[in-house]
Amino acid sequence: MAAPGRRSSTFTRLLRHGFTDPQAAERLLDSTELTPLRNDPVLLDALGATADPDLALLGLVRVLEAQPDRTARRELQDTLIAAKPLRDRLLGVLGASTALADHLARHPLDWHALVMYEPQDLHPGVEEFERQLADATDPVSLRVAYRRCLLAIAARDVCGTTGVAQTAGELADLATATLRAALAIARAAAPEDAALCRLAVIAMGKCGGHELNYVSDVDVIFVGEPTDGADEQKALRAATRLASHMMRICSETTVEGTIWPVDANLRPEGRNGPLVRTLSSHLAYYQRWAKTWEFQALLKARPVAGDLGLGEEYVNTLAPLVWQAAERENFVADVQKMRRRVVENIPAAEIERELKLGPGGLRDVEFAVQLLQLVHGRGDTTLRSGTTLDALRALATGGYVGRADAVQLDEAYRFLRSMEHRIQLFRLRRTHLVPEAEADQRRIGRSLGLRTDPVAELNREWKRHAAVVRRLHEKLFYRPLLDAVAQLAPGETRLSADAARERLVALGYADPASALRHLEALASGVTRKAAIQRTLLPVLLGWFADSADPDAGLLGFRKVSDALGRTPWYLRLLRDEGAAAENLARVLSAGRLAPDLLLRAPEAVALLGDGDGGAGGLEPRGRDHLEQEILAAVGRSEGAEQAVTFARGVRRRELFRTAAADIVASYGTEEAPGDADQGELVELVGGAVSDLTAATLAGTLRAVVRDNWGDTLPTRFAIIGMGRFGGHELGYGSDADVLFVHEPRDGVDEQEAARAAKHVVEEMRRLLQLPSTDPPLLIDADLRPEGKSGPLVRTLKSYEAYYRRWSLVWESQALLRAEPVAGDEDLGRRFTDLIDPLRYPARGLGDDAVREIRRLKARMESERLPRGADPTLHSKLGRGGLSDVEWTIQLLQLRHGWEEPGLRTTRTRQALAAACSAGLISAEHAETLDEAWVLATRVRNAVMLVRGRAGDTFPSGGRELAAVGRYLGYGPGRVGDMLDDYRRTTRRARSVVEELFYGA
Repeated sequence: MAAPGRRSSTFTRLLRHGFTDPQAAERLLDSTELTPLRNDPVLLDALGATADPDLALLGLVRVLEAQPDRTARRELQDTLIAAKPLRDRLLGVLGASTALADHLARHPLDWHALVMYEPQDLHPGVEEFERQLADATDPVSLRVAYRRCLLAIAARDVCGTTGVAQTAGELADLATATLRAALAIARAAAPEDAALCRLAVIAMGKCGGHELNYVSDVDVIFVGEPTDGADEQKALRAATRLASHMMRICSETTVEGTIWPVDANLRPEGRNGPLVRTLSSHLAYYQRWAKTWEFQALLKARPVAGDLGLGEEYVNTLAPLVWQAAERENFVADVQKMRRRVVENIPAAEIERELKLGPGGLRDVEFAVQLLQLVHGRGDTTLRSGTTLDALRALATGGYVGRADAVQLDEAYRFLRSMEHRIQLFRLRRTHLVPEAEADQRRIGRSLGLRTDPVAELNREWKRHAAVVRRLHEKLFYRPLLDAVAQLAPGETRLSADAARERLVALGYADPASALRHLEALASGVTRKAAIQRTLLPVLLGWFADSADPDAGLLGFRKVSDALGRTPWYLRLLRDEGAAAENLARVLSAGRLAPDLLLRAPEAVALLGDGDGGAGGLEPRGRDHLEQEILAAVGRSEGAEQAVTFARGVRRRELFRTAAADIVASYGTEEAPGDADQGELVELVGGAVSDLTAATLAGTLRAVVRDNWGDTLPTRFAIIGMGRFGGHELGYGSDADVLFVHEPRDGVDEQEAARAAKHVVEEMRRLLQLPSTDPPLLIDADLRPEGKSGPLVRTLKSYEAYYRRWSLVWESQALLRAEPVAGDEDLGRRFTDLIDPLRYPARGLGDDAVREIRRLKARMESERLPRGADPTLHSKLGRGGLSDVEWTIQLLQLRHGWEEPGLRTTRTRQALAAACSAGLISAEHAETLDEAWVLATRVRNAVMLVRGRAGDTFPSGGRELAAVGRYLGYGPGRVGDMLDDYRRTTRRARSVVEELFYGA
């Protein structure tokens, strides 16, 4: 025993070297077995470098104690002192694995396997392992030889001589050699059976994929054929006996433990099917009965033992079926469902610790890679690797997975597999659960090189990698491109000219020759960009064809691709970001407006990605956000024209965002067909365009004031939205109906104030209509007092005087939609206070006023409907259209707004709902009017989206009419149904109008 002073010093050194039980370590260091090593200055350093120094020291003492005699012990002690490589390997294994320490204690001379690494031993293959197992003639000796080989693999692993992928490959090669040795033992025990049959052992799963764990079932399938002249049934029975014996040799527990279970449950019919089948029987099963997951499993099939020629024939025979699996109905959905089922079957108490099967685990990487292989590997043979990381690398090289994504998945997979290896190596038990004990997590963390705070660092790195895997798994595994690609014929995944032409004709492209030229321009060549386009185009063609004008969609895609082709994020977005590609296809083929907006600024394609939580990129931005952006730009601009140019650019971008959101929601996606609430879509468009218009006017107003007066206009100034603008119901092509009001500031001459206000209005109108590629914004002030003959802008007092003396009932009706939208908020509020008594008159309207409103409505119907227009199909002035519904609701507001607060709103649908709640209209009538108003508004929006210009009637051209139908949810050939439904809906609404408005 060492003196107390020295022990105290050693105690401190042990703590510094990572020992957690220094007292026990001191006792072991003082043991007789370590006497020659006690003064070795690097022993503690070597122990401190292991995953668990306490465990390594205990294991070292056990191994020294187990040496058969003093000579053998001295040889090991001398080698440990002289040979640093051996010391590091042996202590590294002892600090990581109690199971291998137990093996060395039982077989103390096996440490010689770690003395040196010959070139063939540094990265041994199957033949080297077969030589090391050659002397094993029974199950016990095979287990001993297997563990000896495992010892060397583990030593290379824990010392960093091999990486995780190489280690997994060596474990698979050792399994291959072991299966061959076990089969040889079985054949030797039954030579008569061996003479009757040819037996091939096909490795599946991780063994087949050359990526085995330390402890894992080894999945196999057996193929048997009779030898020449042998009876088939007798041969199969003989092969079954050999296969069963081979499985027992590997699986049974002996005094030396077990090797690993051999699992043949991946065979046809699973446990209920025969253990061995002929090749023709296998083929018949896979052709007729196999499920999708069985073809996925065959991705990793590899002949490993027995008759390798028969095994190769098996793999080559079934390969075409594997690469046709993606064409099966519901293929992608089946694979995804199977993955979800795996997660659902994990016990709730274990799911957070499941390294393999849990969310963000190893299986997520493997499933995503395998699904991409099966979908794209039909036409690209470079993807047909059974090894996960090799396949991932090929997917990245081929452009099917982004390079950055592939790097992150590779890193995460390696880290998670390393964790799995270290967990299993400790006791050589089959487990994928991260242990909960701090000591276990500390050992695992240190074994992975995490030394500062091993437990915290391990959990942080584990969660980080799991989060990356989960995110990328969702991104790659569930992206809708896959399901669409899986529906294409194999030749179409790489577009040959013939396949493309046939597909274009079949899909109804009106000009296949032009379409082919676009395809050639997009997909020809050997660049990565062309490779990704070849992946995208077959799917996009189908989505374009799902529209009324596929040619326009393809042309638009080429224009956008030409404009953004050198932008690195563009194709990556379409390939990787959820529904971005499908959204783009829908937008480009839905009509003229959205593509025209996009082609003016193609970078707006980025809005079509996932954004924050699915459709975040298409979520319309609120008025405050838009106004803040525009006003900030106005502040940076050199003049009013530059400021308004920026404001109009924002308006173009946001019009595209809104139009795209509307189209995508109307068409739906592969994952979520178009079943969006029509009323919600109308309100989305109306609210978004109205907010955008208000923000644009606010920015223009600020720019004019700043350019002419600096910070303060001589008069307070407010813009009042009218009509659909005030009602938050603007369409894509709507003018902005407004009133302008001002009020001179204290001390400012009224004439000066009036001149300033007039200049503001004129300058705003001029700036917003300057020639530009951006859509113009027309300001319409015709609803002002005295109409076109009255002044453009009035003071608040002038409005008060006019309305008190001259106001007519139609002006009260028009003021129902008045709402301040820009400028001085206090002045806008005082304007609405001024007009409230007019639009919500006390005690309602008199009979004369009601008759006047009805007369005006009847006159408008007879005079303003365009000549030749079909009154049953005119969305604004026709029977049961917008005018009918709005005048009916506005009459209710004028008559009852004074007593029903809910009617005091500028919004049509809110006023209708309030009238229903107040009992002024039945629920049935309210639903009828609401349905007609929403439908008519949708028709107007559709016409603008399809034609690129406003219109109140259905288009006459076949393609445009079909496009309107597609937007409204009517598929090919259903234009007649659309028109019939419109007439039926508006006819019912007209009946309600006759009753409620005209009193019929």
